[in-house]
Amino acid sequence: MPTTKFQRMVFAFLTVIITVHLFVFYNLAIKMGGMSNQVFMESWKVVPIEFAFAFLLEMLFVGPLSEKLAFRVVNPKDSKPYVITTAIICTTVAIMCPTMSFIATILYDGITIEFLAQWLQKIVFNFPFALLTQLFFIQPFVRFVFRSIFKGKQKKYKVDKELA
Repeated sequence: MPTTKFQRMVFAFLTVIITVHLFVFYNLAIKMGGMSNQVFMESWKVVPIEFAFAFLLEMLFVGPLSEKLAFRVVNPKDSKPYVITTAIICTTVAIMCPTMSFIATILYDGITIEFLAQWLQKIVFNFPFALLTQLFFIQPFVRFVFRSIFKGKQKKYKVDKELA
């Protein structure tokens, strides 16, 4: 989908802005014993911090690494696009979930004697939520929005690439 660095940044921004909000709501609701208006009020304190971490991680580390790992499993030249997309989503979740759960544990619980247990618990709670929301909600929506934004530019790039 994204073919330029700018497009990768836009794609990452769209993905991260949605994902961070969902996960902040989800983790705060778990911490507070369920959804309430207070969850939404508290979330605005944490969203900017988590967004900054997630966006930087995605752009600098996780994005390139997840593609590299996915392409060890599937061949991008021989595989169908949905298989490639699914492999990249799975490897991204496999890296981002423990990493962002680590950051969330520090933000929500601090560094205490229970840190390891709290971090592992967050991974166990977050991983299924991350995988399912990325596969069935976030990525399909982001790809739809991305295609809408870059509709003409995607086609133009393909034509330019074929002529070169």
